[in-house]
This record gives sequence, C-alpha cells and structure tokens, in this order.
Amino acid sequence: MGLSLEFLGTGDSAQVPVYNCLCVACRRARADSRFRRRPCSAVVRIAGQQWLIDGGRMDLAERFPAPMLTGILQTHYHPDHAQGLLHLRWGVNMQLPVWGPVDEVGFADLYKHPGILDFSQPWRPFESRRIAHVTVTAVPLQHSRPCMGYVFESAKGRVAYLTDTVGLAPETQAWLAQRPLRYCIVDCTHPPQATPPRNHNDVPSALAMCAELDIEQVYLTHISHEMDQWLETHADELPSHVQVARDGMFLFC
Repeated sequence: MGLSLEFLGTGDSAQVPVYNCLCVACRRARADSRFRRRPCSAVVRIAGQQWLIDGGRMDLAERFPAPMLTGILQTHYHPDHAQGLLHLRWGVNMQLPVWGPVDEVGFADLYKHPGILDFSQPWRPFESRRIAHVTVTAVPLQHSRPCMGYVFESAKGRVAYLTDTVGLAPETQAWLAQRPLRYCIVDCTHPPQATPPRNHNDVPSALAMCAELDIEQVYLTHISHEMDQWLETHADELPSHVQVARDGMFLFC
C-alpha cells in the first residue's frame, strides 16, 4: 500500500498568469490553461483519506465537498497558503483538523474565529504521526514565518514536500540525509539570482539543498512567472533527475 500526491497548485503568491503581465509565460498561461499556476498546494490520498497540504486555493469547498476532506497539513500561515481557510471555516456539523507549525500570529482572525477548523494539534519539529499505513514527519524549514515541510513514508518509499524555504537548516539537512527519498518536492521560486535569495530558493539554491541528499526524483514547485520565463530557454540545463511540477500532476509512491 502506498499513497498518491496531486499538485493542486505550483505557483508563487502572484500565481501565473500574473495580473496585467504581458510576459511570455503569462501570455501562454492565459492562452492555455495547462500552463496556469495556482497557489502552491497539494492533496495526499492515503487509504481513502484526503489530506490537503496548504489551504491557499479559494475553491476548497467546491473542490472537496464534505466529507471528502480528512484534514489539512499546513506548512505555514502566509496568505497564499492559508487564504482558502477563511471560507472553509464557516462549514457546519463537523470538525476539520489543521496540523501546522506553532505560530502565535496565525493568519487573519482564524484563531479567534476558527469555525470548524481545529488548530489544537500543532507540530513539534521532527514529530511523526500516523495516517493509516503512512508515517508523516514535520521537518522545520527556513522561511520568514514558522514553516514545516512534510515527509511521507510508506512501504513503497518516502516523499518529501519542502516549501516555502531557502536552503535547509543543518538539523533538517542531517535528518533528511539519513533517509533516501523517492520524490523530493522543492521550492524553486526564482531563476538564478545575482544576490543570495531570501525566503525562497532560486535554481542554484534549490539544487544545492538537494545535492547531498539521496533523491531519486526532484520536482520543483512554487514557481514564479520569472522562473517560467527562464525555463523557456534554460530547461535543458536542469539535471536529468529534476523536473518542474505542473498543476494537476500526480505522483505515486
């Protein structure tokens, strides 16, 4: 038994196309919906359960009518990863667990008025929990807000979902280095930058954070329109084991 992961969104906070932008990437995304990038998020399906990674999409109630959604694994509480929770919370006759990092600020007034959302079980760094036959571990990431990545381990292998981050903290790097990964989904918001990136990886920092890990296949996500423009002419410069994720793509492990 394993799990499946569907990319619900692979974009950065501006998404693709960017409002009023006429760059090549944005024009292409308007003309062909396959190139759209919605807020970075995914859904993991395990033994009939559906766990959302981040609530940034604004159509969650329509996409996951009750009782389809089991719970939410929240990486952090920036708006593009949490804004969809503002609507979802006003559901009735149920409770929906939201497992995220300890963050006293949270997002907007979600803590004050959580509705059906249950924020009572935040993660500790490197804490593991079981979802059916899969072990899920929260690993701390390097971002401007408290942020967790998630590692899913089944009998068929491990999948790591690591966004938003710029590089990895030494303790997270060391923990991951001891565990071979079948898939590693990595923040790569920017094309190569002249100055070191802040809060989100560029291409060199994304590749560098994976270089010392045992990874079978890397998928880049949290993509900006500038990154899509760069890929138009530089995609063949990526290593053969590195692919760029797209909305609607599935992984199985």
